[in-house]
Amino acid sequence: MSHPQTTSRYQAAPLSDPGSGAAPRHVALIMDGNGRWAAKRGLPRFEGHRRGVEALRRAVRAAGELGILYLTIYSFSSENWRRPESEVSDLMNLLRRFVRDDLAQLHEAGIRIKVIGERGNLAPDIRSLLEEAENLTRDNGRLVLQIAFNYGSRQEIARAARLIAADVAGGRLAPDAINADLFADYLDTAGVPDPDLVIRTSGEQRLSNFLLWQSAYAEFVFLPIHWPEFDRSSFEAAIAQYASRDRRFGGTSSKERPL
Repeated sequence: MSHPQTTSRYQAAPLSDPGSGAAPRHVALIMDGNGRWAAKRGLPRFEGHRRGVEALRRAVRAAGELGILYLTIYSFSSENWRRPESEVSDLMNLLRRFVRDDLAQLHEAGIRIKVIGERGNLAPDIRSLLEEAENLTRDNGRLVLQIAFNYGSRQEIARAARLIAADVAGGRLAPDAINADLFADYLDTAGVPDPDLVIRTSGEQRLSNFLLWQSAYAEFVFLPIHWPEFDRSSFEAAIAQYASRDRRFGGTSSKERPL
């Protein structure tokens, strides 16, 4: 598939002020509130989702500019199939359009795409688009954009458990070898560090079956804005909250440790 050459939305501008280096390595985004944003303005839900794609483009560009190395987005959950059929169809068409319109620019900007979630029940053309995006960008190293699509964390953990059980039953893995690090290697996110910061928009304060295992020691920032309103300043405000916190990881506060 050929992609038109257009002005890139994703080339990061040089940082005028690199700051203190406190930016998280990995940020996960729960992009919530498209429908409520639209309803508040008397617009159809589809317009909220369309504006949400524009906010996603801003977020990916900002991540590159802010020095973030991994960005995970919750684009479509395994529970989203319960939405009205027309809305699901609109969301699938938006995904198709996003990949077709933006893949070449993401690749040009050095962004690697990794997709997590269940693919077995997806339409063949969507599976092909996701595979094309991963294959084209697999050698890129500026930013990893991890897309959680048809994803549910409980389902992911159950899949990992089944794979481990099969390896034990097949004699390829000793039960005594199973620990937290090995379990993580069986998850969809294998090879990607756990998120340092999880941001959710729309004011909701829950994970909604997103990266439950991986977020064990993440910091959480809940923003009162709806996702279509998310921009560079929103990203910076969330990172400022993250940078102000003392991450203990179950141990002694860094502020209390002797020099």
